[in-house]
Amino acid sequence: MAATTHPAGPWSAATRTVDHGNGTFLVAGPASNWIIVRDGNRFLLIDAGYPADLAHVLASLRHLGLEPAEASAVLLTHAHVDHMGGAAYFARQFGTPVLCSPQELPQVQGRIPRQQVTLLRVLAGAWRPRVLRWMVSALRSGALRAQPVETASAWTPEALQQLPGSPLPILLPGHTDGSSALYLPAAKAAVTGDAVVTGHPLSGWTGPQLTLPMFSLNPTRAAEALTALRGLDATLVLPGHGPALRKPLQAVVQQALRAAGFTGER
Repeated sequence: MAATTHPAGPWSAATRTVDHGNGTFLVAGPASNWIIVRDGNRFLLIDAGYPADLAHVLASLRHLGLEPAEASAVLLTHAHVDHMGGAAYFARQFGTPVLCSPQELPQVQGRIPRQQVTLLRVLAGAWRPRVLRWMVSALRSGALRAQPVETASAWTPEALQQLPGSPLPILLPGHTDGSSALYLPAAKAAVTGDAVVTGHPLSGWTGPQLTLPMFSLNPTRAAEALTALRGLDATLVLPGHGPALRKPLQAVVQQALRAAGFTGER
């Protein structure tokens, strides 16, 4: 199975929520993905879209017959606005635990600025039509309205093992200091966040790729960090942007590195 694509047209939870087996679902939001992992009536949410995607996040859960208030946790791969947008709502409205890597916690809690592309940097490239369209879309999605989650806490491997899917965290610094992937053993799936993606409006193509350098704190470090994914028995890649891929993780990583101009064994 290659990339899973979604029909064009108005956003719909029914068409944008794809079952990848073993209780694992990827939901393609208007601009970024979130993942739902369920075990019976227990479930967790990995990432939470832009702030304006909250209604879509809630709709995707209810489409699966799940009550948002009953989420076991919200896990964040990193603190960028297009991944943590709905997290503050879950924490405030339902008391849902919001968890991230220890290195990412100060950003999620709002104690230090988020390590993401600045508006000034985007404006510098807004003369390009594709950048301008993306900037307008991001602003409409609430890019300037992300709320910190003061009650967030750092995950531990032991705590994650008690959650649906028993996710295993893999720290991948570079995109941000605490950017992480999560491995779901039963599904043999790697949730890669922005460490490896399969599409983005600014890249203009679909396939394994690294996030564009403008979005990463340290692009070279981000590429080098992918060595931590070696040895994972993952045959399904669930990225933060772009369609899912049913393909061995290591092959996806190597293809993404080559596409970004990183050659040789890492």
